Amino acid sequence: MSKRREIYFNPPQQEVMFTGAKTTVFVGGRRLGKTHGVAAPFFLRNFQRMPRSSGAFIVPSYRHGLTNTLPGTLAALDSFGYQRDVHYFIGRKPPKSAGFADPYIQPADYEHVISMYNGSCAYIISQDRPGTSNSLTLDYLIIDEAKFINFDKLKDETFPANGGYRGHFGDRSYHHSVLIMSDMPTTKRGSWFLKYEKECDPELIAAIHGLIYEIWQIKNRIRNDIKQGITPPGYLSTQLKTYYKRLAEFRSIAVYYKEFSSIENLLVLGENYIREQKRNLPPLVFQTSILCKKVGILRDGFYNNLRESIHYYTANDNSYLDSLEYQFDKAQEESCLQDTDLNTNQPIAIAMDYNANINWIVCAQKDGPAMRTLKSFYVKYERKIRECVQDFCRYYRYQKEKTIVYYYDSTALNSNYAVNDEDFKTVVCLEFEKLGWTVEPIYIGPPMKHTEKWLMISNGFKGQSGLTPLFNRENNEALLLAMEQTGTRTGAEGFKKDKSGEKLAETEEDRLEFRTDGTDAWDTLYIGMNKFPYTGSGFSFVSSFV
Repeated sequence: MSKRREIYFNPPQQEVMFTGAKTTVFVGGRRLGKTHGVAAPFFLRNFQRMPRSSGAFIVPSYRHGLTNTLPGTLAALDSFGYQRDVHYFIGRKPPKSAGFADPYIQPADYEHVISMYNGSCAYIISQDRPGTSNSLTLDYLIIDEAKFINFDKLKDETFPANGGYRGHFGDRSYHHSVLIMSDMPTTKRGSWFLKYEKECDPELIAAIHGLIYEIWQIKNRIRNDIKQGITPPGYLSTQLKTYYKRLAEFRSIAVYYKEFSSIENLLVLGENYIREQKRNLPPLVFQTSILCKKVGILRDGFYNNLRESIHYYTANDNSYLDSLEYQFDKAQEESCLQDTDLNTNQPIAIAMDYNANINWIVCAQKDGPAMRTLKSFYVKYERKIRECVQDFCRYYRYQKEKTIVYYYDSTALNSNYAVNDEDFKTVVCLEFEKLGWTVEPIYIGPPMKHTEKWLMISNGFKGQSGLTPLFNRENNEALLLAMEQTGTRTGAEGFKKDKSGEKLAETEEDRLEFRTDGTDAWDTLYIGMNKFPYTGSGFSFVSSFV
């Protein structure tokens, strides 16, 4: 007989489990344990209490599922005592020797399916695979990283698969249940799930909590009576059944929406911590990271013409990811083999930003009238420029054309606070050459004035002139978040990008990678690729930007 395990769940996790609403929307910051303490127990309840059922994990991309959602969920199952290839199989049909039951509706293909010991299964539905919800009949949904989910695809393809058919589990309050998890979105398109707040009935949720308390009191009295050798009154059992039935009815229609901010954990953090963060953090960071407030791209932000629906894209090589056969350790080993937007026969253009505490590389390639920002890299503190170059070369080790077009401005010259005795430009070129790459350095002059730079970038985003900027969303998460939240200010020199946050000490809530350093590297790259286009045998200077 296996040993009983005690597992700790924090208050937000417990509240989600006890409420048990049919639709649960969990909006919370990092390190709240969304995967381990919310998604995994939700999955555990559904596959255990609905044997031979069919559920689904919905992820924005297959790559995200392999590197984020599934490893965390399966690690949680392991901590609960469930072992891979013993209690469940993933990516293949369970062998007959395992003795597993079959789902009521068997998958046509087990390649993207988790099969549990009791015949339950869960499909892995990634939105970058067309039609993965087609012809499915599902009993529940787990939607991870909802801010990156395409709601139109979810509404048209996946929600219909989770509705209608009552089948074998029509009496369960959690049949056709939905769990939606995310941190606070920063774009309008990623905010689709916030509408559930209006559908949440606080009185119904309070009634559910009240019933749970009443049930606990009755069960506690029954236990105490038995311990004292007293036969519990018969009406208690009848009352318990009535309460359970009513609880199931309430849960079956309930929508539970909750945002968890740092203040939810006030008893542990203390009031001084909140006051300190309000004093030290930029107002926008405090609103999002501490208070969990809803924000979007700043109306007066420096990149106010950046649009998620126009300028973001996903480019994962799912055939390569399939070949890994759910070996999560290999999926974590990132390389350009996972990308389909890279032209392996074309040089890669880069620009950098240099700082004592954080250094960036942003890279791109020209694709017709577009500039595709392929990926961005940053290193912090003791890791400096050389290490950032090494990270780049490791990721692009399979690139055939190992030529770097390195755009740099005057800030890369005659400065060396991130290195020892050589300026930034020299260190970058020597490190790339040491690692087997050819470098074509292109000097673009002193930094452009902010007003001129803003106009140039804005026209590009609007498609009016220059290259249209496009971003690989999954390879530029920190860069895009920084761009979305980069503000402006008016100083002695007029209109400028607000870079005041760069000088503050890093905190867990205000991390260096979400500040404006990376955006400066991207600006340099955009200016370089437009004004100094590389022709393959040097570059041509464009004297006026049109």
